[in-house]
Amino acid sequence: MGYVVSSFLLSLSSNIDNFAVGIAYGAKKIKIGIFSNLTIAIFSAIGAFLSMSLGEKLGRFLSAELTNLLGFIAILSVGFWGLWDTFRLHKKETLNQKNPSVNQLNYTIFIEKPEIADLDNSHFIDVRESLTLALALTINNVAGGFGAGLSGLNIPVTTFLTFLFSLLAIEFGYFMGKKFTSRISAKWSGIISASLIICLAVYEYFI
Repeated sequence: MGYVVSSFLLSLSSNIDNFAVGIAYGAKKIKIGIFSNLTIAIFSAIGAFLSMSLGEKLGRFLSAELTNLLGFIAILSVGFWGLWDTFRLHKKETLNQKNPSVNQLNYTIFIEKPEIADLDNSHFIDVRESLTLALALTINNVAGGFGAGLSGLNIPVTTFLTFLFSLLAIEFGYFMGKKFTSRISAKWSGIISASLIICLAVYEYFI
């Protein structure tokens, strides 16, 4: 049962950003199509599978105690780095407002300015337009997946939950954003996601 909780925490933390993106697009009334949402979920699942598999393979060459310790340090570092990076980017954006480019693979861009992915201004994100968004969200979670694989999290379960949560997070986020025209800033999505990762590290190591 413990591995399910760990997989749940990692998958949830990985998709907080997807939820924030969904809200941002809902608030702007820019629809993310079914196949586009599916593309994002597939990218997220593949990213989780590959990064965790790499961490798990490295762990085979080390003792159980050492892999557990290294996994704890890796996941904890990702969490604290996430907090630091969130505040750093927020401070930078506050001091120096500029127009972002869709070519920048940073998911926060799509939260603050979701319309930049809508290249044809159709208020609909098709599969082609979703690729950059999918890649940005996936890259953001690679390091955490590696640490989780090193710690021995169940890869199939985590991969499936990541896929499922990604689909639900985007869809539910869009619904919330469209209905209540609310937004979750990149700052708060980063704080929540990083905090969940820190909780996962503590849970994996001490419980």
